[in-house]
Amino acid sequence: MANYVTISCLGPRPLAVPADVSDEEAIARMIAHWQAQLVRVLPDRPDLIVLPEACDRPDPLGFPLERRLSYYRARKDRIRDFFADAARRHGCYIVYPAHVEADDGMWLNELQLIDRMGGVTGVYVKNHLTPDEHAKTNILYGREAPIFECDFGRVAPAICFDLNFEELLRRYAAAKPDLIVFPSMYHGGLMQGYWAYACRSYFAGAVAGAPCTIVTPLGETAASSTNYYSFITARVNLDYVVLHIDENDAKFPAIKRKYGPSVVIHDPGYLGCVLLTSESEDVTADDIVAEFELELLDDYFARADRSRHEPGRMTP
Repeated sequence: MANYVTISCLGPRPLAVPADVSDEEAIARMIAHWQAQLVRVLPDRPDLIVLPEACDRPDPLGFPLERRLSYYRARKDRIRDFFADAARRHGCYIVYPAHVEADDGMWLNELQLIDRMGGVTGVYVKNHLTPDEHAKTNILYGREAPIFECDFGRVAPAICFDLNFEELLRRYAAAKPDLIVFPSMYHGGLMQGYWAYACRSYFAGAVAGAPCTIVTPLGETAASSTNYYSFITARVNLDYVVLHIDENDAKFPAIKRKYGPSVVIHDPGYLGCVLLTSESEDVTADDIVAEFELELLDDYFARADRSRHEPGRMTP
């Protein structure tokens, strides 16, 4: 059955804070900054708000490392708690990415998923750092690739430089999330669509100072922010499957005759696959797959690979 989720992504440039202001003043300015940003998307009643990487770090160009560490230690969880209060009052999830000090004095580049009640329901530590992130700022590498179970679906997190590494992508592709959330300072370009398609997943990118995007499981951009407005909100339907057209194609007319506009079959062109989405209140995309004996894209590829490896079928 149709499973709509409204996603907002915010990507303003990092807030410039003079280095000579007090920690308390810097914290107050940061909270005021994000209050003004949230006001841009809250009227759309999002289910999920994604913030950019290290969202409460003042612009490093005017806020050097030692000054930043003092600010972080004064900040503690106070800005996280500001977002938690917003999540609770507005009944939404918020992806809060920040630099956090570990118990041993090292640092983590992590995101915390705040749930609709204002609690932290999941934490992800960035797996793949740029060399300077560890060498200059003592940030530790993460090792886990968690899937967050939300009331609308399964969410996989990645942060910035992560998007360049197949190891993390393979782990998420095997887990089959409904949505990838991507807080970042780096847009990623074609890698956004590549990850979405490889995971058969929607992708929500909140990128500081660059376009924020919602990408479909076929790698198409469904929504993007612009040079004028650094935020987007889009409503997507997570009741979908990805199918290859080979053999399935002959069954599409019968599906449309029976279900009409209650089932959408979208062809992006050139990929040889479609996105089948249920708009029905009575049947799911998986129900359609079972009823018409459709073959999912990954199952089709697996069958093709098994056929290749049958005895006598490969060149010597």
